[in-house]
Amino acid sequence: MTNYRFPYPEPPANGALLEVAPGVLWLRMPLPYRLDHINIYLIADGDGWCVLDAGIHDDRTIELWKALLAGPLAGTRLTRLIVTHHHPDHIGMAGWLCRETGVPLLTSQTAYLACANLALDPESVKNRQFHDFYTNHGVSNEVADLMGTNGLNYLRMVSALPNSFLRLVSGDTLLVGKRRFRIFTGDGHAPEQVMLYCDEDRLFFCADQVIAKISPNVAVWPSEPDGDPLGHFLRTAREIRDNVPDNALVLPGHQLPFRGLHARCNELLEHHERRCDLIREATLDRPMTANELVPVIFHRELDLHQFGFAFSETLAHVNRMLRRAELAKVIVGDGVARYRTS
Repeated sequence: MTNYRFPYPEPPANGALLEVAPGVLWLRMPLPYRLDHINIYLIADGDGWCVLDAGIHDDRTIELWKALLAGPLAGTRLTRLIVTHHHPDHIGMAGWLCRETGVPLLTSQTAYLACANLALDPESVKNRQFHDFYTNHGVSNEVADLMGTNGLNYLRMVSALPNSFLRLVSGDTLLVGKRRFRIFTGDGHAPEQVMLYCDEDRLFFCADQVIAKISPNVAVWPSEPDGDPLGHFLRTAREIRDNVPDNALVLPGHQLPFRGLHARCNELLEHHERRCDLIREATLDRPMTANELVPVIFHRELDLHQFGFAFSETLAHVNRMLRRAELAKVIVGDGVARYRTS
């Protein structure tokens, strides 16, 4: 792996603020998972601060935000909240923070509607389509049932969104204080994920699209079982590499800010191609289900929460390879889909 430059090798403590560039504060909030934190940023905005992402909606994060608003941010005007995408660790506290501080919400239309859709149908993960999504790919009935009840509880960790928002669109310019940010949107990890780039100061807020030491999750979900999120992710990685300078300070949604954007984009492209190679080699001798392919590319022990992401990412690689005619789908008497190298 490339030896990236980490200008700030130590993150702030949960709930603490650290200046990472003039007029940019870095805030961390905890997450109750293996990936145990999210990065939130505050950007100087006139006489106040624009907040980028909000954290997951749970008691611990609420208390940390209350402590911030009553302590380091007391008397400080928050001007607006930008949410990069609809995953609960980013949008979960958005409604709470907007109501608590009176700030408007800015996000992509897809992020707003995807989050609103989950809130309108909180039991959707328990329906038959969701169950069959797993069993049709070789997952046992028992695990499929667990996925519908406990496996994706994090989807519910979202406060009610405001009734209105301002849509952010790729290619537009957003003025925050004296900085002009070009809006990018990316796909694969989350649809229409918002990223901000300031050319004058070489600042790139990339959310979960590019992270220095882990590969963002790229997943197929029951609502779009034949989708190609990996294809979208790879296209976005190339677009970022070709349109954002390599010397930009990359401010991601997780882990540490870093420099070396182009090398990291290339690594992500190569990483996913290696995973496709592993699937190709594994299915040379016999057709395999997506469930059987999970340990082919994920070599560690997985809990139920992690399995859901690993399974969906495995299927993302399968669907990409189907699109490229590198795999063929085989369905026999049991109705379970298996895949073999073409």
